[in-house]
Amino acid sequence: MKTLRLILGDQLNSNHSWFKTKDDSVTYLLMEIRTETDYATHHIQKIVGFFSAMKSFANELIKNKHQVIYTPLNDENNLQSFDKNIQYLIEKQQFTNFEYQLPDEYRLNEILKNYCNSLSISNSVIDSEHFYTSRTELGTFFEGKKTLLLESFYRAMRKKHNILMDGDKPTTGKWNYDGENRKKIPKDHKPTPPLIFNNDVSEILNEIKKTDIKTIGNIDKNNFVWPINREQSLELLNFFVKNCLHLFGSFQDAMTPNEWSLYHSRISFSMNIKMISPQEVIEACISEWQIRPNEIEFNQLEGFVRQIIGWREYMRGIYWLKMPEYAQMNYFNNQEKLPDWFWTGKTKMNCMKDAINQSLDYAYAHHIQRLMITGNFALLAGIHPDKVDAWYLGIYIDAIQWVQITNTRGMSQFADGGIVGTKPYVSSSTYIDKMSHYCGTCFYKKALKTGVKSCPFNSLYWNFYDKNEDKLSKNPRIGMMYNVWKKMKPEAKVELLQQADYYLKNINEL
Repeated sequence: MKTLRLILGDQLNSNHSWFKTKDDSVTYLLMEIRTETDYATHHIQKIVGFFSAMKSFANELIKNKHQVIYTPLNDENNLQSFDKNIQYLIEKQQFTNFEYQLPDEYRLNEILKNYCNSLSISNSVIDSEHFYTSRTELGTFFEGKKTLLLESFYRAMRKKHNILMDGDKPTTGKWNYDGENRKKIPKDHKPTPPLIFNNDVSEILNEIKKTDIKTIGNIDKNNFVWPINREQSLELLNFFVKNCLHLFGSFQDAMTPNEWSLYHSRISFSMNIKMISPQEVIEACISEWQIRPNEIEFNQLEGFVRQIIGWREYMRGIYWLKMPEYAQMNYFNNQEKLPDWFWTGKTKMNCMKDAINQSLDYAYAHHIQRLMITGNFALLAGIHPDKVDAWYLGIYIDAIQWVQITNTRGMSQFADGGIVGTKPYVSSSTYIDKMSHYCGTCFYKKALKTGVKSCPFNSLYWNFYDKNEDKLSKNPRIGMMYNVWKKMKPEAKVELLQQADYYLKNINEL
């Protein structure tokens, strides 16, 4: 049997069972295609990162004596879609069997499933062998329950996989240290400089420039900072556990100008395209903590483990439980467009300027920048979730729909009406100032709620609650805010709403 096996760009798993044996009757296929570069307007670093990692992976397979077909973007025989390229190769090389791994995206799952349903040769699908959970595990876990509480799922995962457990009890006797992980970076504190790579991606960049592919963002073709193979991914993981884990928890929500990495691992790109596994990541962190228990406090470790085995697996489970309907949800019926400066960073708001410019420069922002700066503003401004989804999916190197849409449309925009988050994550300048160093030098004044230089977040915050009172007033987690709103003097309310209306009508000038 002559077999063709497809490897998607986010399935670069060297430890997959496919590769444990060498068989000359099996050929592996990787392809650079326009349907993947064009379904969203991607950051140039995202496209370059995927293509670089795919080429590195193909070369690794060839080095290990596997048969490989690699279809470059500008190959004259590239038909620019998975099904057309696969069909062309099956007919040309007379393959008698086709196999693929379960895609992580609903879109690709449907394309490949429908293609295989019409295929005349034998075909089959296998698991990607990456996640702790199956696609359906979360749905089964919450079957019959009204709410899909992350904490319940997280604890179950800890127990099932015996992670940070002492028998049936959590190590230290406490499950969650989130309350200890919300510290602001001290003004005189200099974070650990990030490990960056100096990959030369000029060849791939030149190939992309021959096309009319529309991209966003900036890139240094001679110094591409992201890992593009398993070796570099493991190096970045090792750097994190040795140099950053000891302060990750404390400062995971902190923000400060001109510090794009802080104590974050930045391994999400490597994990999401499977160059390293979540199991490897958690084992490395726990091992380092066991070696240096006096240097790495438990809250630092638990906060990171929760992001991997809790949040990451939870979001994937929500995705497969709720798609495709999830991609259409718009609880607040928001309809506005993104401000023009979301694509340029040219705004007078320090927090937005820093988060957006960092995203354009590095294709990266950490989770609080995404949630409480750009996402917060988008929700307060009533931006349509489709527009927000497209921006996040395109601009971040680690953004693949299964993890992006649940975080964006769910956690950030509350467009799912509370499936993921129990309340909308919105704030005025108070939270931003509490967790960052943006406000002190901003054009706008954090203490002003109205007036020429009043921080836009302040009036937009109260406008959001006023506009959505019918949907939110009975939410027990935000009842206090409505009590404050109701106690305000009528003239103060009017002034706030007028200020918000002015900012919304002049949003491109902010």
